[in-house]
Amino acid sequence: MWAVYALFSALFASLTSILAKIGVENVNSNLATAIRTAVVLVLAWAMVFITGAHTGIGTISRRNFLFLILSGIATGLSWLFYYRALQTGPASRVIPIDKSSVVLGMILAFVVLKETLTLKAVVGGALITIGTFILIL
Repeated sequence: MWAVYALFSALFASLTSILAKIGVENVNSNLATAIRTAVVLVLAWAMVFITGAHTGIGTISRRNFLFLILSGIATGLSWLFYYRALQTGPASRVIPIDKSSVVLGMILAFVVLKETLTLKAVVGGALITIGTFILIL
């Protein structure tokens, strides 16, 4: 089932990029990011209450809260830079560069999370990197 969720994630991420490029036209990129973030915030909390997940708030450890907060900061900074890049650059070049986060995420998973480095991961990461450079040149 995770693969279906991942495919929907990819679909909506691609729509996000196209809709954002249209929406950020003639709008300050920071303001556009704030509007998008407010919508995401409302949607996320709605899902928490719809699914009853709000009952688990008290069980979250300080460590989990810390890393979720740091993740939120990283997400916010990513979105601010992404919207600025979309506003000032062509979407067909900004999107592949943004998606190089896949390779950076893989590297961080190997270094920080100590996940197993495989030949398949190295070759796949290299191909993604090469493809990114081909798309942006």
